[in-house]
Order: sequence, then C-alpha cells, then structure tokens
Amino acid sequence: MRAGLKRWEAGSKVCFEFVQKIDSPPVSKKQTTEFSKWLMKGAKANTAEPAHQDSWWKVMCLTGVDYFSTLGYQPGIAFLAAGLLSPLATLVLVLMTLAAALPTYFVVASESPHGQGSVSMLERLLGGWQGKAVVLILLGFAATAFIITITLSAADATAHIIESPVIPVWLHNKDRVLVTLLLLSLLSGVFLKGFREAIGVAAVIVAVYLSLNAYVLFVSGQHLMDNAHVFEEAWQSLLNRYHSPMEMFLVSMLLFPKLALGLSGFETGVAVMPLVKGLPHDDPKHPAGRIKNSKKLLAAAAIIMCFYLTFSSITTSLLIPPELFAEGGEANGRALSYLCHKYCGHLVGSIYDLSTISILWFAGASAIAGLLTLVPKYLPRYGMAPDWALATRPLVIFFFIVEAAVTIMFKANVDAQAGAYATGVLVLMTSAAIAATVSMWNRNWLFRIAFIVISGIFIYTLSANTLQNSEGLQIASFFIVAILASSLISRAIRSTELRISSVKLDETAEKFIDEATSKHWGEIRILAHRPDDINYGVKEEWARHVHSIQHPEGDFIFFEVTTDDTSEFIDECLEVKGQVINGYQVLKCTSSAVPNALAALLLYIRDRTHKVPHAYLGWTEGHPITYIVKYVFLGEGETAPLTREILRSTEPDSKRRPLIHVG
Repeated sequence: MRAGLKRWEAGSKVCFEFVQKIDSPPVSKKQTTEFSKWLMKGAKANTAEPAHQDSWWKVMCLTGVDYFSTLGYQPGIAFLAAGLLSPLATLVLVLMTLAAALPTYFVVASESPHGQGSVSMLERLLGGWQGKAVVLILLGFAATAFIITITLSAADATAHIIESPVIPVWLHNKDRVLVTLLLLSLLSGVFLKGFREAIGVAAVIVAVYLSLNAYVLFVSGQHLMDNAHVFEEAWQSLLNRYHSPMEMFLVSMLLFPKLALGLSGFETGVAVMPLVKGLPHDDPKHPAGRIKNSKKLLAAAAIIMCFYLTFSSITTSLLIPPELFAEGGEANGRALSYLCHKYCGHLVGSIYDLSTISILWFAGASAIAGLLTLVPKYLPRYGMAPDWALATRPLVIFFFIVEAAVTIMFKANVDAQAGAYATGVLVLMTSAAIAATVSMWNRNWLFRIAFIVISGIFIYTLSANTLQNSEGLQIASFFIVAILASSLISRAIRSTELRISSVKLDETAEKFIDEATSKHWGEIRILAHRPDDINYGVKEEWARHVHSIQHPEGDFIFFEVTTDDTSEFIDECLEVKGQVINGYQVLKCTSSAVPNALAALLLYIRDRTHKVPHAYLGWTEGHPITYIVKYVFLGEGETAPLTREILRSTEPDSKRRPLIHVG
C-alpha cells in the first residue's frame, strides 16, 4: 500500500515540482528589491478597484483619444464608400450611434459597472464551462480590437510623421516599424507611470485636437456659405444618379457596414468605468453614482462625435475634389488636415498635423486601459493567468511585447490591420446588443422589440463586414486560439494552488472538532466520503481495517464535498456545516474542487487547534493522467495525491503539514 503511494508520488513529483517552479518561483532577494515592489504594486487592489479614479469628463478624454481620433480618417472612408452621398451615409451612422449603440451601452453600463462589459452579462447568462468558453472567445475578439487599436493607431501616427512636411527630411526614409515601436514604448511608459498621468495626457490631447477641428470646420463652413452654389451642384449631381431622396437614404443604410468603425469608442467607454469617480455613498456592488456618471461619459462622447462627424462629412465631401480622396491623393486619410492647410494656412495646418499625430499616438491609451481592466477581472479568477496578471505594470510590459510582435508581423502597415480591427469591434458590439436584449427581455414589449431590431442590425453589419473582409476574422481567430491555449495551460499549471481564501465552520462543525481534540486520544481524523453514499458504517470499518485503527484509538469525522461550478477556480469562502447522520459526525460543504476543499479544511483545523490533523482517503481506479484532466476541468480526480500536493505547495514545513493516509 505504502509502496503504491511512493510509486505514484515518484511518477508525479517531477511534473508537480516543474509546475510549481514555473508558476510559483521561490522567493529570492531580487523579489524584495524596490523595483520588484514597484512592479507588483497594486496587485491585490486591481482585483477590486483601480487606485486612481477621476471625473467622468476626464475619463471620457481617455476613451476619446481612440473615439475622436477617427475624425482623421472617417470622412475619407465615408467619401470613398458613398461619394457625394457621404453626408447622408454619415447621418445614418449618427442615427445608429444615438438610437442603437448608445442605448445598448447604457444597459451594459448598468449591468456591469466594474468594467467587465457585455462579456460578464453573457457569462452570467450561460454559466459553467459554457460561459467560460464564450468569455474566452469574446476576450479573444476584445484582444484583437484593443491590441490592433494600439498598433494600428501607432502605425497611422508613424505614417503622418514620415509623410508630414513639418518633420525633418532625414526622418522621411526612416523605418516605419522602428518609429512605430518607439511610439508604442512611449505609450507604455505613460501607463507604467500610472493611470493618473494617462488621464492627464489624454485630457490635454483631446482638448487641443477637438478645438483645432472645431476651428477647421468653422472656417470651412464659412467658405461653403460664401460659395452656396456648391450645394446646388452637389444636389443636382445626386438627383442625376438617384431617382429620389428615399432611394438615397436606402442606399446610405446599405453602406452603413463600411462606416461602422465610427462606433468604435463604446466598448472602451464601458471598459474604463472603474476609473470613473462615483458618489461617496455608492454601494460597492452596484455603484449608482458611477453608473450615472459613466452614462454621462458615453452620452457626451457620442454627441460630440456625432457633431464632428456630421459637419466634417459635409465640408470634406463638398470642398475636396473626389480624386484627392483616392490612394496617393493629398486628402487620402487626412481630409480635415487638407482643409486646414488649404483654408487656415500652413502654420495652423502644421499645428493640426502635430495634434493629429499626438492623438493617433495616444489613441491606444483607451485600449490599454480597457485591457488592464478586462484581463484582471477574468483570467486570474479562472486560474487562466498567473498571479502577476493582477498587477498593472507587468501587464503593460506583456502587452507591449504583444504589440511589438504584431507591429513587426504586419510591418506597421495600417491597411493590413484595419480588417482585424473592424472585426473585433463589431463582434464586441454585437455581443453587447445581444446581452442588452436578453437583459431587457422582461421589460416593456417595446423595449424588447427595439433591442431585437438593434441586435439584428449589428448582426447584419458584422456579417457584411466579415464577408467583405475575411482576413479580419482570421487574425481574430489567431488571438482566440492563443488565449484559449495559454489559458488552459495556465489553469493546469496553477491546479495545485490552494484556491480557497477562507474557511468558515458552523456551530455543529466546530463542536465536532472541539470534541475530537478534547478526548483522550486527541487526534483529529477526517475520513473523505462521497456525498451520495449513506453507508457510513461500511466506510468506517474499511478505514479501520486498511489503516489498522481500533475503536479505542479514536473516531472519524466524515467529510463530504459537493461540487458546484467546477469551471470556477477560486472559492472566496468554504462554508462547512456539521450534521449527525445515523450517529456519525459528518462535515458537508460545496466547492469547485474536492482536493482544494479538503486541503483548506485540514489547514484550518491545524491553525485552529494547533494540532496536525489526519485525513484518510482511498485510491481511485483509473489512469492518473485521466484523473488529472478530470481534476483540472471537473474538480474531481485522484484526490489523495492532489490533496497532498496542494498541502505540500502551501506548507513547506513537513512537521506542520496535515497528514494524508491512502489505502
């Protein structure tokens, strides 16, 4: 019997110790250095709320660096897609923003005030491993949208730097990849400093950029008023092509998928909700003040963007010759910049270009903030990321490595990344619309119909975009596979951690422990037992026979674990209840994993009684690898060796470690 235990342990020792070395490196002097403390600062706080919170309008600027930066290229996208019809097509985009996206994300903000977004709503709806799988897939799309937002914006800023006339000539021939990597490193450096600094930089950049755009639109609008014949010529040109205004509107609606990137700021808007300051008396679970202020953030950003999109589409489509929008044209990707140089002078135009470069460089800040909110909320809780993922700075460094790899892979090419960006954004918005529909299902039937229509529109938009650009789905699939693979490996590596934060025994259970310690033998013997088996006498006689324990030597306390949601990794509190069943003392609890529950109980008993408890278990028939897989995914397996390994990794002192007996 003991030889069998030794053989199993010898076979698993190398694997378990390797796992522990990877995920729980031994404490060294380096870990106590100031750098290490600085790097891991806020690791526990990040599981709840960020250290810094600010006014909603300042946080709006952090999300706005991405949302508002689309003004640099959205007018050009609209004209290339719709021609002179672009103002009407943009009006459809504005209607979708205010009547579809904004109500959807109002619901999301109310349902997930801690920044989890629509992902958490779908997780609650599905539950278990099914919910976890959906979450991981959506996190893959979120990673696609956010990472590509960062790399694409930096690459676009690089293009403006290299092509701008205000930049020294010697920079024009510099490698785009190197310049983009430099911009990404500077952006990451801001977040290594802290969220306060990121919000401050964003507020300055957004204020300058929106002010310059307002000035450009005002001057361009004056020029249009002075040349009213431009309106008449454009209208006549549209009437020559379309039979009626209704036909124009219908065509504009069909063109919506090509302009849908103008909605890209909403997902990051809810992702950064933890940064929004609420009210002092807010309920931590449902902070009404933060939700209200976050809705102000979303509404203000949407209204500001709609204003700029509407007037920019009118001025650019009427004042810029069509051929200049084409690839290689002076207005390609920089329509408002072209108008600024033309009507405001090259000095103001150069300032505008520098402002555009700044906001494009910092546009990834909202995506980084979103990632820093989403990842700690999910992956560590699932056991699918190491503990350092709870700290901001290690995550910033990790994301920078990923961003650098993506930039090198796509050679800092903006067009090559655009498809993946659109796919990621539209998948998240579609999931948000579906989650909002489910949330509003039991409300007034008008709400139900409205959100069904909204979901249908987003599903159509996503489908049309995917059919037109399958490369985006392929890139997103790579991120999904990478997240799924790394998450499952991480969960397997962390499987021998003690995943229970605290243990609470009721009065009866405490009485059982006290009685065991007060009797003359003084030993606490825990006998593991399946909850669906009522033959306690048979199990006790088996244990006494196998382990040679006579009745005068002591009694057993039975311990039964009922598994609930085995997909969960961490149990905050293990609640143990005591019952007397047919004269036998039985401890009952519910947990996501049997070995972890047993290990946590044994450690609790040791700390409470200052005596080392004994646990008695039987071998499970079957292949060890099969039971390891069952344990990782179903919470049950070869309980005896797994419990011992959890105890060994938690308590290095063998003299204080609870004893496991197997027969």
